[in-house]
Amino acid sequence: MSGILRAVAFVLVALSCPLTHASDLRGSLTSLGINASFPGDASYTLASSPFNLRFTFQPAAIAFPKTAQEVSEIVKIGAAQKLRVVARSGGHSYIANGLGGRNGALVIDLRRFDKITIDSVKGTAIIESGNSLGDIASTLAQAGRALPHGTCPYVGIGGHAAYGGFGFTSRMWGLTLDTVNAVNIVLANATVSRITNQNNPDLFWALRGSAGSFGIVTSIEVTTFPAPPSATVFTYTWNLTVADTSKGIAAYQSFVQTDIPPQFGCEVNLFRGPASGTVTFSLTGGWYGPARGLNSTLAPLLRQMPRGPQITLNTGTYLNSVVDLAGGSLDTKSQPDSHDTFYAKSLITPENSPMSNTAIHAFADYLANEGFTSKTDWFVQLELYGGKNSAINAVAPDATAFAHRSSIFTIQFYASSPGKTPPYPQYGFTFLDGMVKTITFNSPSNWNYGAYPNYIDDRLVDWRARYYGAHYGRLMSLKAKYDPHDIFAFPTGIEE
Repeated sequence: MSGILRAVAFVLVALSCPLTHASDLRGSLTSLGINASFPGDASYTLASSPFNLRFTFQPAAIAFPKTAQEVSEIVKIGAAQKLRVVARSGGHSYIANGLGGRNGALVIDLRRFDKITIDSVKGTAIIESGNSLGDIASTLAQAGRALPHGTCPYVGIGGHAAYGGFGFTSRMWGLTLDTVNAVNIVLANATVSRITNQNNPDLFWALRGSAGSFGIVTSIEVTTFPAPPSATVFTYTWNLTVADTSKGIAAYQSFVQTDIPPQFGCEVNLFRGPASGTVTFSLTGGWYGPARGLNSTLAPLLRQMPRGPQITLNTGTYLNSVVDLAGGSLDTKSQPDSHDTFYAKSLITPENSPMSNTAIHAFADYLANEGFTSKTDWFVQLELYGGKNSAINAVAPDATAFAHRSSIFTIQFYASSPGKTPPYPQYGFTFLDGMVKTITFNSPSNWNYGAYPNYIDDRLVDWRARYYGAHYGRLMSLKAKYDPHDIFAFPTGIEE
């Protein structure tokens, strides 16, 4: 066969196979009574819309099961048709992995898995994977309970708990995944399983840090905590020069390594300053002890900062603090989630090798100058993970697949396109890459920093080491055992 004929034959096969698969897929799902949306359907555009509009993936179908058994049937269909299968909980994956991370995936949308069952006697809860953080906080609060988690009410519990789950109560209670006692999951062989440390310690280990690579989690069983009787949300804001920004970050880094109580959680947020050569520096967080204790806790840091910050303090119930940090509402039903067009990166800084003064100064200078002229809408967050008395770092390094148990900060670098609309400009990537390099290039050559899997970066070359560290080899072995045909495959997922 000539080269031209071979090329024509290849094109004909490529065109016919998707149509055949789509027809088979629709028929298979319809015969089981499983609702689904396919390319060309009126519902498809909305159903396949990502949170981050930098991506425009086209799944083969988006299925909306109601039971774990239906999830099992979908996994069987996907395996039979050699489709990659992914779960979507809240749809907030930074690189649209909830849509497969590339074209052609079979998406299992878990929005109908929205039950929360609380056992007030045991202090536990069963949370289905379609719940948002806003739903969870509101429901638990009605029973006087709480869980460590992030502040955005629209984020789904599925990915949040699968890869970490940081919030301002995490120094007191740990990450969301640290509260998980059992995982209800559909595995690659389509079995519906309840995985615990007692019946399958290896898989239970992997599910707390990389669950999406091993199955479709339909619910998690967690330990909850009594909601604190009082909570204070605080914000202190300055507009600073490069020198004062450097001093502020260095002071913050030193302060958090002192004997601060676990009831204190915070982050430093950095934004474009009002003029070239300046940075807006905002210290914000939650204090979950008696209100009178906040001033004495913060005093050593505030003494090292310039005078006259803008201060906002809001003391009330724990639920009030969650609402405040969420922007004023936990209601995710009456208002649709927003979209953005952005790129994000992260660094997790090691406790045994804090950022050097040289790195801090270079970083501050970059923000104050390049940051002022950048056309992107950017921010940086230095989230406090560690320091003494941190429940995150109290967990043994190898107790879960989450690899970062000796850190100080998780730093998120985030830049949106002008107007938050596509296309995303090349200068946005260059800007954030340069920002991160001011820290990494001014640190030791063997600096053992990490990256946070929930701030996922599709351009991170060494993601295996940065996200999973020394755990990646063990995760690969478990992937080969539990998903040998790589059914649950997506960018930066565990490879078999």
